[in-house]
Amino acid sequence: MTAQIITVTSGKGGVGKTTAVANLATALAADGRKVVCIDGDIGLRNLDVVMGLENRIVYDIVDVIEGRCKLRQAMIRDKHYPELYLIPAAQTRDKNAVSASDMKRICNEIKPDADFILIDSPAGIERGFRNAIAPADRVLVITNPEVSAVRDADRVVGILEAEEKGNPSLILNRLNPALVRNNDMLSAEDVLDLLGIHLIGIVPEDEAVIIGSNRGAPVVTDARSRAGQAFRNIAKRLQGEEVPFMDLYSQGGFWGALQKWTRRK
Repeated sequence: MTAQIITVTSGKGGVGKTTAVANLATALAADGRKVVCIDGDIGLRNLDVVMGLENRIVYDIVDVIEGRCKLRQAMIRDKHYPELYLIPAAQTRDKNAVSASDMKRICNEIKPDADFILIDSPAGIERGFRNAIAPADRVLVITNPEVSAVRDADRVVGILEAEEKGNPSLILNRLNPALVRNNDMLSAEDVLDLLGIHLIGIVPEDEAVIIGSNRGAPVVTDARSRAGQAFRNIAKRLQGEEVPFMDLYSQGGFWGALQKWTRRK
């Protein structure tokens, strides 16, 4: 067992990084994988809340780095999946408390005993972002279909290429097919043309995501949620399975064009 280390990042805040990490980790754990999540957002932790684990924190990642506890003591076991763990961020420290070498060391210690390590990157492109990508084998760039979010994602893609982090994959989050049809939102094809990276998933707008996050129950646990199904499909693709994209449109013309576009990539 040697874990694949995956960092989820974006550049812009509020596009769904933390939600994506919580849902992908839960979906992977539901598939029988051993998963460790690391909240890389030092000073502004939220992954514990989305996963419903905020009341179980005793130690955090800075406690591990500064020697106040062992790594295993900081790993919080999920309430529903015994092979899903969280290492929370420190809430009272700044990003200078963690370095890229610290992140690499912690991931290397976990790697032999897990299938996946998912790192929740902070917003921006400063130290916290660079710490989060340092140990990554693979990077998922998440964006909303908004011009400002896509522009920031493009900046992140450029940095990843400069850091030789391989080919990042794209998660397009909160797509609203009705707005796309009315030309009031960028389409998936627009975003793919702008960023030019591999598409691994499209998550539709779904109010169940917010409800699940507020309850500490990731939406992948809701069998009726379209967003939950999208995240489950992405988790399957991370495991190497070929899963067709959901048809989010009632009219097939655009979707057929998108499917052809993704096959070209």
